[in-house]
Amino acid sequence: MKGIILAAGRGSRLNGIAGDNPKCLVRIGALTLIERQMQALRKWDIDDIAVVVGYGADLVRRTCGPEVEYVENEIFDQTNSLYSLWLARHLLLDGFVVMNSDVLFHPQLLKDLLTTRHEDALLIAYCGECRKPLGDEEMKVRVRGGQVVDISKLMDPEEADGENLGVVKFGPSGAQLLVEKMDSLIAARAYRDWAPRAFRDFAVERPLYAIGTRGYPWTEIDFPEDYRLAVEEIWPSIEVEEEGYDSARAFVAATSSDRLNLKQERSA
Repeated sequence: MKGIILAAGRGSRLNGIAGDNPKCLVRIGALTLIERQMQALRKWDIDDIAVVVGYGADLVRRTCGPEVEYVENEIFDQTNSLYSLWLARHLLLDGFVVMNSDVLFHPQLLKDLLTTRHEDALLIAYCGECRKPLGDEEMKVRVRGGQVVDISKLMDPEEADGENLGVVKFGPSGAQLLVEKMDSLIAARAYRDWAPRAFRDFAVERPLYAIGTRGYPWTEIDFPEDYRLAVEEIWPSIEVEEEGYDSARAFVAATSSDRLNLKQERSA
């Protein structure tokens, strides 16, 4: 499976927090946001990664390095995520997971998505898990019987079941259908539409399942307050849980004598 990161946008609504850099290069702890996403992909053995670049393309390339494949959206300022994903259509047909580059999420969420028995699925924060009431800004999702039936920013919040995280996977046959849907939309000049427009058209013909966050932390970073939340609350909570997970995994993998030493070190 291939990992696709959509990173063509500038992020002007951050009001200078990113400086002249694209939004995906804001720092979250010791790493940039896009580095954290690549780290999460590689943690679950997705090493085949492609990044769609646009604004600040050379900066993103320098950050991500030569092991990543790049697709350039040269008209990033006239288009949106649908067009960026469509540009990468030749990379999608063996199955892929795609994420918006402005999302900070707990790596367990990606594992949940990748290991679900459903071939085509997206991550959703159900309304009971959302940090705030849904409004005009959020990409809202309606779910019936565990399947997505609608997804749109224009949806009445009262009719929504939750918020799309911006992390979605498609198997090989689903990817082929999605490319067909994107081809039709681009032929209709829907250059400024969001990628979920194609996901919604896909869900009309083929099940697209909703995978809940189970309370694991995440945030989309659009505005200065989102960045503050990411740095002050979301990342620290991810870091603590990740350290605990890695420590527990090392403990289980150790021999009995190693475990005794670990216990003694912890109690010292």
